Amino acid sequence: MLTSWKRLRDFLFLSFQYLVPQQLLSRGIGFIADSKLFAKPFIRWFVQRYSVDMEESLKTLDSFSTFNDFFTRALKPSARPFDNGHGAVLCPADGSLSQFGNIDQTRLVQAKGRSYEVSSLLGGDAGLSASFKSGVFATIYLSPKDYHRVHMPLAGRLIRTAYIPGNLFSVNQVTANAVQNLYARNERLICLFETEVGLMAIVLVGAMVVAGIDTVWSGRSRSSWRRKLVVKDYSCHQPDIFLKAGAEMGRFRLGSTVILLFPPGLVELDNQLMLDKDVRMGQAFGRTLKDHLRES
Repeated sequence: MLTSWKRLRDFLFLSFQYLVPQQLLSRGIGFIADSKLFAKPFIRWFVQRYSVDMEESLKTLDSFSTFNDFFTRALKPSARPFDNGHGAVLCPADGSLSQFGNIDQTRLVQAKGRSYEVSSLLGGDAGLSASFKSGVFATIYLSPKDYHRVHMPLAGRLIRTAYIPGNLFSVNQVTANAVQNLYARNERLICLFETEVGLMAIVLVGAMVVAGIDTVWSGRSRSSWRRKLVVKDYSCHQPDIFLKAGAEMGRFRLGSTVILLFPPGLVELDNQLMLDKDVRMGQAFGRTLKDHLRES
């Protein structure tokens, strides 16, 4: 009986996502989340409903003026210590490790029995996609209760960003199991960095009711209602946009997913990692391979 109810619930949830006007719903919720109207009682309800640990928050519960202010809250410096080990690759966000491992030639695992092309995730950029052939990836799902700022796994210089418009399907496990090419269909922001070991791509994936994706260098990244591809070259930006390991690089206005990509032979993920296990920003979940460290 419970199994039948779960199947029906999942079917209705998936059907709703196809039927609802995703952009209109998400932007409407985004407008409400930026409003002060009823913000404080809703924040208190949300904290109780999702068991949010406010002891970690830099600001007190009653000091947030809007829901988005609360949702993108900063944490106390002591709440997320960084692993300072030599060559540590830091986890960029709090969340659940939904998939990780080696890229199968040109394909990434989305869920059991489902995979998709690196090139489709990266907006069809064949040259960039080739850099990550047989490389390493990790997909981190941020749930509503999680800390929603995204930080740098390694120190790096920003080279390029690409905002790719798309759908706004939910990115929870139910949808990941059912919707083919989910992450390559959803709205996303690709951030390409040059690190001491080579290229690193951080892909911030939008989702249903995600009201926006922000970066520390340019603010909101959504391209208005026209929903067009926006590519920005930062390779000659003066001064360089260089972010240290562990530094904040962006944030989600409501939850979503972060996907990391590394070329082959540069990074080794921790062999203790497990699917669907919680990870925290700042923990080491991999190491750079010493032979590829560049001389400073």
